[in-house]
Order: sequence, then C-alpha cells, then structure tokens
Amino acid sequence: MLKRVFFSALNLFVLMFYIQLVSSQLPSDQVSVMTSIYEIIQNNTGSSFVWNNVLKSSSPCSWKGVVCSPDNSSIINISFNSFSVSTSEFLPFLCNISTLESLDVSHNQLSSIPEGFYTGCGETSELKLLNFSGNELKGSLPSFNGFTVLENLDLSRNSLSGEISQQLDGLGSLKSLDLSWNQFTGKIPTNLGKMNLLEEIVLSANSFRGEIPVEMITKYSNLRVIDLSANQLSGSIPRELGELTSLQTLLLSANHLSGGIPASLTNITTLRRFAANQNGFNGTIPSGITSYLAFLDLSYNELTGTIPSDLLSGPNLQALDLSSNKLEGSIPAINSTKLFRLRLGSNSLNGTIPSDSLGSLVELMYLELDGNSISGGIPSELGMLRKLALLNLAQNRLAGVLPPELGDLINIQVLSLQSNNFVGVIPPEILQLNKLEKLNMSKNLLNGSIPLSISRMQNLRNLDLQGNNLHGPIPDSIGNLSSLIELQLGNNQLSGRIPIMPEKLQIALNLSYNLFDGSIPSSLSRLQGLEVLDLSNNRFSGEIPDFLTGLDSLTHLLLMNNELSGIFPVFRNHVVVDTTGNNQLVYPNRNPSPSNPRRSKSIASTIVIAVASAAMAVGLFIMIGVFVSRRYQRVNDEHPLSAEEASPPQVVHGNLLTSNVIHKSNIDFKTAMEAVADPSKITLKTRFSTYYKAVMPSGASYFVKKLNWSDKIFQLGSHERFEEELEVLGKLCSSNVMIPLAYVLTVDSAYLFYDFAPKGTLFDVLHRMGGTLDWASRYSIAIGVSQGLAFLHECKSSPILLLDLSSKTILLKSLNEPQVGDIELCKVIDPSKSTGSLSTIAGSVGYVPPEYAYTMRVTAAGNVYSFGVVLLELLTGKPAVSGGIELAKWVLSNSAQRNRWDQILDFNISKTSVAVRSQMLAVLKVAIACVNLSPETRPKMKSVLRMLLNAR
Repeated sequence: MLKRVFFSALNLFVLMFYIQLVSSQLPSDQVSVMTSIYEIIQNNTGSSFVWNNVLKSSSPCSWKGVVCSPDNSSIINISFNSFSVSTSEFLPFLCNISTLESLDVSHNQLSSIPEGFYTGCGETSELKLLNFSGNELKGSLPSFNGFTVLENLDLSRNSLSGEISQQLDGLGSLKSLDLSWNQFTGKIPTNLGKMNLLEEIVLSANSFRGEIPVEMITKYSNLRVIDLSANQLSGSIPRELGELTSLQTLLLSANHLSGGIPASLTNITTLRRFAANQNGFNGTIPSGITSYLAFLDLSYNELTGTIPSDLLSGPNLQALDLSSNKLEGSIPAINSTKLFRLRLGSNSLNGTIPSDSLGSLVELMYLELDGNSISGGIPSELGMLRKLALLNLAQNRLAGVLPPELGDLINIQVLSLQSNNFVGVIPPEILQLNKLEKLNMSKNLLNGSIPLSISRMQNLRNLDLQGNNLHGPIPDSIGNLSSLIELQLGNNQLSGRIPIMPEKLQIALNLSYNLFDGSIPSSLSRLQGLEVLDLSNNRFSGEIPDFLTGLDSLTHLLLMNNELSGIFPVFRNHVVVDTTGNNQLVYPNRNPSPSNPRRSKSIASTIVIAVASAAMAVGLFIMIGVFVSRRYQRVNDEHPLSAEEASPPQVVHGNLLTSNVIHKSNIDFKTAMEAVADPSKITLKTRFSTYYKAVMPSGASYFVKKLNWSDKIFQLGSHERFEEELEVLGKLCSSNVMIPLAYVLTVDSAYLFYDFAPKGTLFDVLHRMGGTLDWASRYSIAIGVSQGLAFLHECKSSPILLLDLSSKTILLKSLNEPQVGDIELCKVIDPSKSTGSLSTIAGSVGYVPPEYAYTMRVTAAGNVYSFGVVLLELLTGKPAVSGGIELAKWVLSNSAQRNRWDQILDFNISKTSVAVRSQMLAVLKVAIACVNLSPETRPKMKSVLRMLLNAR
C-alpha cells in the first residue's frame, strides 16, 4: 500500500515537473531571434566570443548576456556590454522580442544605429532601458518615436554632435537621460519627454552654450540629479532651482557662469552635493547654504565678502572647498562634526584659527588654510585632530612658537608651515611623527639647532628648513633618514662638518647660504641619484672634486661664491654648472662661460616653489585631475574654429630628423600643415598633445603631433634649445618607442612627425573593443612596452622619463609592435609653471604614483608604477579607474591573500587554458611589485623586462 502511494506521488511529481518544464520553455520565435543575433555577433567578434555547439543547443536563458523571467518563459533583459561588437545589424532583430524590458549594448564599437531599430523597437511596449554608452556613434541625435514606457536612456561617451530640439519629446515616460561626453552644441534641450517625468539629466562634457533654461526647471519638478558641468554655459544660476524640492545633486562646474549664488538654493532640503567651481561667480556666499549639504565646492571663482557664520556648522557637511576666491574676514566657528576636508586656501582671510570647537572635528583629514593673512599662533587644540593627514598653513602671518601638541597628529603625512613668522626652536615632539612624509618649515624665524631626534622620522621624504636662523652642525643622525629624497637647508647659519647624507637623496640637496667651509666632502660621491646639488654661497675651498663629474643623475651643480681653486673638471653636456664668484678656478679651454647665476638661481627657486606648492595640490588632486584627464582626452575639438584659426599654420622652421630615405621622400610640410588645420583629421588627444593624421602626396600616412608652444608650462622658450633636444631624440633607435622623424615650428606651436599607428591606442583596443585581445597579444604588448621603457631609462646620454605613461599614450602599429609615446614631454614641460592645480602635469588619473602628490617629481620609479598599472589593465581587462576606484588600489587590497589572485584576472582570458592562467599569475606578481606603494622597493625597468620574459 505504501509502495503504491509512493509511486503515485512520484508520478504526480514527475508530471508536474514536466508540465512546468513545458510551460517554462521560451517561445520558438524568441529562440529563433536569439540564435540569429548570436550568429551575427559571433561572425563579427571572432574567436574571442565564446559560443560553441553546447551553448547553441541550450536554452537562450543560459546564454551570456541574457536574463529571462523567473519561470524562463520570456526574455526580459539583454546585456551585450563589452562584447566587442562592431556591427549594428543585429539591433532590429531585438525588436521582435516583445517582452524585452532592458537592452544594454554599452562599450562596444557601434558606429551607427539602424533606422529599423527605432521604427521596430519604438512599438515594443515593454522596453524601459536603453544603454548605448561607450560606443563610436556619430552624427546627430536620432528621433525617438514610440518607446512609450522607456525610462532610462544612456548615450554617453560617444561622438554624437549637433543640436537637440524635439528628438526626445516623444518619450512618454523618460526619467533618466545621460548624454555626457559627446559633442552636442546649441542650447540645453527642454523637450525631454512629454509626461515631464524626468528625474536625472546628465549633459556634462559637451559644448552646450547659452544660459541654464528656466523652462527645464519648471517643467521637470521631479529632478533629482542635474549635471551640466564642463560645457560653455553662461549667464547666472536661475533662482527657480530652489523650487526643485527633490534635487539631490547639482553640478555646474567648469562653465562660464557668473553672477551670484542664489539664496533660493538654501531652501532645497534634499540637496546633498553642489559643485559650481571653475566659473566666474561673484558676490557673497548666501547664509544657510550648508544647512543640508554634504559636499560644497565653490573654488576658483570670484566670490567676495566674508564666510557666513553658519557655513561651517552644517550638520551634514563633509567636504567644503572655497579655495582661490577673494573672501576676506575671519574664519567662523567650525561645528560640522562630519567634516573630513576643509579647503580655504588662496583667499584674503585674516583673524586667527578658530580653536573653540576643534576638538569635535574627529573626522577631519585635510585642513588647508594656506595663502591667506591669518595671524596669531597655532592653537594647541589642533593636536586633537588625530585623523588629520594633511595640514597646510603656509603663506600666512602666523607667529609664535610651534606648539608641542603638533606631535599628537599621529596620522599626519604632510605638514606645511612655510612662509610665516614662527620663532623658537623646532619642537622635538614634531620629529616623533613616524607617518610624516613631507615637512616644510621654511622661511620662518626658527632658531636653535636641528634636533638629533630627526632620525626618528623614517618615512620622511621631503624636508625643507631653509630660510630660518638655524645654527650649529647638521646632526649625523640625518643620514639615517632612509626614505629622504629631498633636503633643503639653505639660507641658515649652519656650520661644521657635512655628515654622510641619506643615500637615496634624489630631488635636491641644498646647503647654500650657510657657513660651511673646508673641502667638498667625498661622502657626497654616494649620492648617485641626486639631481640638484647646491653648495653656493659658503666658504668651501680646495678643488672641485672629480667625483662630482661621475654623479650619473646630476643635472644642476651650483657652486657660486665660494673659495674654490684648481682646474675646473669636465662635466657631461646635460649638467648645468655655475661656478661664478670663485676667482681662483682655472678653466682649461679658457671658455669659462659659467652658467648665468640668475638663471641657475631661478632653476633652484623653481624646484623649491614646485615642491613647496605640492601640498596645495593634494586636496585638489583627484577632483581636478579627473576633470582634466577626461576633458583633454576628447577626440574632437570642443570649440569650433574661426576662419582664421582654420588656416594652415605659418611655418617658422622645419627640419627632418631621420636619415631614412623613404621618410625623407614622403614627408611634406605643407601637406602636414593643411592637415593640422582640419579638425576632422584629429585622431587622438592626450593631456599635452593633439595627434592629427596627415596623408602625404605619396599616399603614406603620418602622425603630426601638436604641442601648444604658447602654454607657459612648455619651458623651452627658444627654438634653438627645443631643436637641440629634438635632435637628440631623433637619433634614438627602438621599435617600441615613438621616435620623432621631423618637426615644424610655428610662432605658437611645435609639430612633431611620427610613424602612423593604424591600430590606435592600447586603451581603445583593450577597453573600447572589449575582449578582442587574447592573452598572446596582451603578453606581447607587455613585453614591447617594457622593452621601450627599459631602453628609455637606460639611455647613455641621460635617462628619458615619461610625464604621462598610460594605455592612452601607448600606440599600436600592430598587436606585436606597441610604441611608447610622448617621450619629449619631460624635456619641455616645466611643472612649476602649471596653472591651477599642479596635478595637471602629473599624468593621467589612476597611473600617477602615490608619492607624486608630495614630491612633484617625475622619477624612474614613478614610471615603473605607471607601467604596473598598464600591466594590471592587460591582466584584468579593467580600466585604470572604474567607478571612482583606482585599479592599482583595488588589486593591492585584493592581493594580500595569494588564493584570491585568480579573482583578479580577466576570467574570459585566464580560463582558456592552464598554461595561460599560470603565465598570467606570473605576470601579476610582476605587476604587484611595480605598483608597490614604496618607490624604493619597485624593481627597475631592466629587471621588470627580465621578469616578464621569465614568465613565459
């Protein structure tokens, strides 16, 4: 009996399962559509798209990119994100899936969308999301007719252009629109869905002009996000914005807006982020604006008046940036307990540092009050800010002794107190801060001697005590600062024996304007990485030692106004030596021409200024760095050219650098100048350069790269000096380096000629084309780039370093021949002359070594770090920055446990074979060594190349 019941129940279960299975099958028409679509994709992506017979025979619900309903009876979502699809032929087929709710074809290579897609899918009643971002769409914005339930439309990061008028008016349910990073012009559109349901509008990084339309604000009362940043908008902020009761984010940065900040914004109780930096706003800051805000950025404007008394008391306030305005008066009480960043530098503030509520700012990590007229002393309560990582009080009128409570800042990394009126001795408590990396107390009135306890600061990298009244000897313990790369002790009254200096000194050793005498000590011979040695204006005597000529990295040697004698030794051509004021020196050629002392002094000052300014760049680094890197990676010009600008540039001088007969016969300067006058010939923009494709009369193609000669950061003001540098670079020989073949100089620009790289940049091939690169190609590229870098770092004349090494500056003549570009920039760019943020010369965000924020120096170790990030891109398939997270930091945080390394690798590549996985893990080990946070522990490029070759 029990057996009969059991089998009856079993049969019933099997029957129910069969009925469920039958009812759960996809309709045959959807199976047929998906089969056709995947065949099209397969034929246009090659072997990189995994789809075998097993996959073809299974239900489409199990296919990559397909999401079905819970009972597998219909397809509801399709995502072909990063499938490397270059054809749009499959798109109209999707319109036959009537149950489709979401379609994501982002980050592919689509250049157009067929008209059949709009007419067919416009009738699909279920489609709520369309994402075509990160493709290569060109032309004007199409008209979206139908699509009655479409809520989210993303066409960002394409090359769409023209004006927007009625194309989106037919969308009945549109809630989110993202058209950022295109080339749209005209006015901000106001016809965005006939039901006026819009909640998010992102139009940043285009070329929209005119004013912010009031009509947009009044029509779309449900707006939560408005991002109009990085356009060319003018006029004022409409006060009607205050009527948007749901607004959470308002981004207006980097436009040409003016007028005042409307007080109506204080009425929006939901507003959490407001950024209007880099505009021309004037007037005063309205009271109450931080009542609800968490993030406020009004930096780089023309704001005047005092800081409202309640501005720093907002209960939600986390970050406030008012730097580089014209604010005056005193700093009000700081009562915002959630505040972690406060930037008030470069204003005209006075009064004292408020101390009443400092103890409650337990989250504060960055405090920048530099470049004001603040007086009084440093309040001892400042020592209670235990999370503080950066304190910048430079260039004020602060006075008094330095409080010993500064020694309580146990997490401080940057302490900038220069250019004030501090007196007394250096408190020994400060020298116990073991996390301190940069200490600048220069240009004060400090006296006494340098404390012996200075050796405790084992992480100290930059020490600047110049311009004080320090006396006595330099303590021998200074040689124990194993991380120190810069030591500035000039303009004091130091004397005695010069001790053994830290071997890793690199940026500068400045002992000028002191009371040192005797011979130049032989212990300086160990400083093989030192770039600047300044011993000027002392009492050194005897001969200039020959070992100074053997310091491989030395670029500037300043010996003016000493008592040196003997025969002047021969230095390498790239070393600037100034020996004026040493009357007993003998020059063998009788061609002394010692360097101009004013020039040499300016060089030293430039270095000092650059480093002294570094702390100001830290807080601004990520914000402006991200904006600048994205702003200048646009492929097409953002400003239309006038007729005068469109005419070919007038050549002042042109010259061939190559001895190759083929190039000599092909290169035609007139044709090249015609190409650079045509914006359509632009193929690539990097941070510092614009690349044009020039087709010569012979039919040969070349890159012509434009450098903006008029930009003050280009330090080589004379054509002659620039030509000398190019002559050296033109003689280099490496298949993995972009070597200049010729150049043309005009009044405002310099144009360099290179072999054309038809495959584009590594970034394009790796990220915009998805997974088309197999491991063999990725590994070949890694080897080629490392060969190019090792060649540059080992150049016999002097090492060639890169200012900006990223996947966007690596060009591909083929997948087996990558070339490192922009090799000339380190010779022609002067970081100290950068306007705005010094981070604009640091390289691309995500590739900048962490130490750069404090050193502001380009180094070989920094290049190794950047190459390590490129390696990680090849290994993971991820960009250097994704979702605000830097790839290197993500990898380091996930690599602590070796058993998690597999999760870091691009699974689509590592799963192809055991051999590939093993090789990728070996390369990952090299990459992790390259991005080590400590530059001293990173391998040299020669070793990196060897390790990569051994990973085979």
